[in-house]
Amino acid sequence: MKETSGSVPISTRLERIATLARQLRDQPLTTLAHHIDLDWLHEAHRRTRKDGATGVDGQTADEYATHLEDNLRSLLERAKSGTYRAPPVRRTYIPKDSGEMRPLGIPTFEDKVLQRAVAMVLEAVYEQEFLDCSYGFRTGRSANQALDVLHREASKMAGGWVIEIDIRTYFDSIDHGRLREILRGRIRDGVILRLIGKWLNAGVLEDGRVIYPESGSPQGGVVSPVLANIFLHEVLDGWFEREVRPCLRGRAHLLRYADDALLLFEYEEDARRVMFVLPKRFGKYGLTLHPDKTRLVPFQRPDRMERTRGGDDGPDEPGTFDFLGFTIHWAKSPMTGRWVVKTRTAADRFRLTLKRISQWCKANRHAPLETQQRVLNQKLRGHYGYYGRKGNRARLWALLHWVVPRWWRWLRRRSQRGLTWDAMNRLLQRYPLLTPALAARA
Repeated sequence: MKETSGSVPISTRLERIATLARQLRDQPLTTLAHHIDLDWLHEAHRRTRKDGATGVDGQTADEYATHLEDNLRSLLERAKSGTYRAPPVRRTYIPKDSGEMRPLGIPTFEDKVLQRAVAMVLEAVYEQEFLDCSYGFRTGRSANQALDVLHREASKMAGGWVIEIDIRTYFDSIDHGRLREILRGRIRDGVILRLIGKWLNAGVLEDGRVIYPESGSPQGGVVSPVLANIFLHEVLDGWFEREVRPCLRGRAHLLRYADDALLLFEYEEDARRVMFVLPKRFGKYGLTLHPDKTRLVPFQRPDRMERTRGGDDGPDEPGTFDFLGFTIHWAKSPMTGRWVVKTRTAADRFRLTLKRISQWCKANRHAPLETQQRVLNQKLRGHYGYYGRKGNRARLWALLHWVVPRWWRWLRRRSQRGLTWDAMNRLLQRYPLLTPALAARA
């Protein structure tokens, strides 16, 4: 039965969509767009970030909110009638860690609101499809949960063999035709599919000219993360669970956060068989694996390797690999002397954090000291919050150890008199930086 505006809370309606998706798991859903009414758009507006850059129309979130009710009513009518025109995305560039420039798409604010409304429907449907192995852009799931599972499973099987998967320019390589085909397998609502199609074809405005990419998710779009998850769920997650796992000799686990994925195998022969077919599987959907960064890593527990090494021409030492900003490695526990799986901040992430903080100190060296202390502590708190995993304490303290002299370096240049190290120590007593220990107790 079609609901009237305001009659049912949005959370209840989202749960009804989820229940319907579970009940009709093997059937396409044909009636979803009726859930998107004025109340739904109000909730989508509430969930949309208000501090982003403006799109091609130059309209800010505050300007849109001035006549919010009228704007949302007009948006709803255009979306339902098919007269809504997805505006081009404004392209800008931001520097990458390598020194290259990364393209960034900026939709209009109104487009973000409508994309959020559709994303809410898609998430309610596909959360019933997604598997436990995926953690990116999903409510209630996090990178640290994925790392916890990796730690547990690698410990259980004493390491094993790991395939690191690196997809070349994934978000720019999603094949539009394949994506539409995947969506139609689950969703047959004309309004929803038409809107997604418009976003895929909206084009990108750059240097006064609109170009129309033939692949890629909507650049900068609110709906992009869920579309990217839907695509990789079909390409990798579902395929691995349905077709690969039943054919393996031993245990195996897939972990994926957005396009960052790895496979953990108990036996080398299983890992090599899957490694051989992966490029063909991804190529079928128009995706390319990076030939150097997609690699097979031996990760057996060192004492187990010692017992099995005789006559084996395999590696003498277990490898390490990076996942979600951490380097995963074996080390002996100082308490028990046993080999355990440990995580430490990956070297490239450590250097990047330090570089960004140093650049901020340089750019803001003339700001009031209270402001500098507050912002630096915010940056440190964020780093400690993500990287503060068990066994990584030394790397947290190392970051603080390196941040202090960089702050001092740029404070010295505030005046010709400079700043001695003794004076810096006195300054740190008045404006202390957050330590990992204090952050843990907060």
